[in-house]
Amino acid sequence: MTTRVLLADDQEMVRTGFRLILGAEEGIEVVGEAGTGTDAVVRARALRPDVVLMDIRMPELDGLEATAALIADPSPPRIVVVTTFDDDEYVYGALRAGACGFLLKDAGPRLLVEAVRAAAAGDALVSPSITVRLLERLTASRPVPGAGDTLSPRELDVVRSVARGRTNNEIAADLFVSLSTVKTHLGNIHAKLDARNRVEVAAWAWENRVVT
Repeated sequence: MTTRVLLADDQEMVRTGFRLILGAEEGIEVVGEAGTGTDAVVRARALRPDVVLMDIRMPELDGLEATAALIADPSPPRIVVVTTFDDDEYVYGALRAGACGFLLKDAGPRLLVEAVRAAAAGDALVSPSITVRLLERLTASRPVPGAGDTLSPRELDVVRSVARGRTNNEIAADLFVSLSTVKTHLGNIHAKLDARNRVEVAAWAWENRVVT
């Protein structure tokens, strides 16, 4: 099945680069582009892409507002926030609004493709460099209560790995367990923390000082 992608970024060169990278991948089709937040919402509703790569800083509507608007739709696309670390403190809000992943614009072609594939599969890719630097900075002063006391020691190990941006395969290798075991742990973690995806698991981990 082909994953249909909409590119939303106010820089044409960025959109062109993403289109070239994704267009070379089997099973991925770029179906449209948008240069403003308003256009991103309009085109996403018209084209019905599976995944939207959403910039944060755009004219008219920023990525946070556009993400919130699309997530409120009955059948929203999966949204991956693409950001520049030094400027985009709204990323945290976009994740809370329902974005399923985020990465830096200079993360490289491999992570870009992985982020799209993960989003299409209902999972989320968290760029490791952002996980440690951005989530820690944004949540440093925002500890919140959670259901962490219900997590088993092994589930906490998985949470820490997720918060550091590790993939399921990497977690399985690190913990010497099977991939299916990791997926079972993640399912239990999502239920216990009432988390929609691994991005929210990572945010919870940083908020509650599960990782340092």
